[in-house]
Amino acid sequence: MVEALYDAESLTTSLAVCSPEGEFSIVPHNDLPTKERLVPYSPRNNLIATGCVLLPSDVGDFGDKGDLVDEVRTFIHRYVDLTPVFEEIAAHYVLLTWVYDAFNELPYLRFRGDYGTGKTRALLTIGSISYKGFFASGASTVSPIFHVLDAFGATLILDEADFRYSDATAELTKILNNGNMNGLPILRTMTNRHRELNPTAFRVFGPKIVGMREGFSDRALESRFLTEETGGRPLRPDISIHLPGALKAEALALRNKLLAWRFHARFLVGPDPSRLVGGVEPRLNQTALALLSIIDDQGLRDRIRDELVGEEARVLNERASSLEATMLAVLVDAFAAAEAPYVAVSEATDRFNQKACPDLGRPMTNKWVGGFIRNRLRLTTTKSRGVYVIPQADRAKIVALARRHGVIAGDTAADR
Repeated sequence: MVEALYDAESLTTSLAVCSPEGEFSIVPHNDLPTKERLVPYSPRNNLIATGCVLLPSDVGDFGDKGDLVDEVRTFIHRYVDLTPVFEEIAAHYVLLTWVYDAFNELPYLRFRGDYGTGKTRALLTIGSISYKGFFASGASTVSPIFHVLDAFGATLILDEADFRYSDATAELTKILNNGNMNGLPILRTMTNRHRELNPTAFRVFGPKIVGMREGFSDRALESRFLTEETGGRPLRPDISIHLPGALKAEALALRNKLLAWRFHARFLVGPDPSRLVGGVEPRLNQTALALLSIIDDQGLRDRIRDELVGEEARVLNERASSLEATMLAVLVDAFAAAEAPYVAVSEATDRFNQKACPDLGRPMTNKWVGGFIRNRLRLTTTKSRGVYVIPQADRAKIVALARRHGVIAGDTAADR
């Protein structure tokens, strides 16, 4: 492994090179067997010199993993007011950022709440000890984020992620949708010095820590976050209003220790399927497995499991109150009562209006219900004897969707 170092006092950059046996050295450059030479970025590189990307300055001594986790948690606790469980999650997430490339899927860490509730403070504190913390905000254009993530393999620290313009939101969503899974680069067309179009793959995989006021409309993207809702209680009285200058020195010392831990642990960690959480959706397990795999404390894993179970219940409750859930309940009941091998769209419309009309304020037409069934539920409608129907062949799919939306549970009459 080769890692870049930056010493702000001497204004120098160098490389920390670690052998497979765990022995490391600090060198000005590194010659490869291919006769290529790796050299570090210049200390005058704007991203490094301004602290936009934070690097270690040396390889420290981390003691053992338990001591390092305690030190990281103490550092976070000193400057940020988090719930106890999320404080533990944040401390282990910091360690995860330093070995993230040992995993194929990653969760994102998020702080969500109104202004003045500590989101930015959390990002600055946790980001300052994350692996190559790269700080950006909603005031940034999105293009540099692609380039920096690809060049550094950094931890993206993104504040005010509620971008004001839809184009920027779409670009950011691409980064977040592709960035949690290894092997999904984003293709963008670049122009070379000859003004020729050159499609380029940008690697955006890596840990991300996000602060925002609202959520994303994309439910799949929402499921990738481990979220702390900020502002739910009074601020702890021992939290300083202003970040002291000592934080930078403390964070640098911790980054140096965390680099030593990366050299020690990078090839010792990986996904541990035995730590999957029973009774929750595969997506939530996929999101949390990398974090659970590096947590040694069984009690903490149990607390995170409880959080995941609670999140699944919230998602199911949200789905169960949706129009999709109402329509699925209607179709399940209609098929249970049907004598023919189909359910007419007109019958589904009548049943749906009985349930949903009071909330919607008006009855829906057959055309609207048919379009909803096809476009939102991805079910089939065919014409039979002059009327549109949902065929019996779609019944198994309806049952599966109804179970996913919390409309039915377990083996019921709807399965038969």
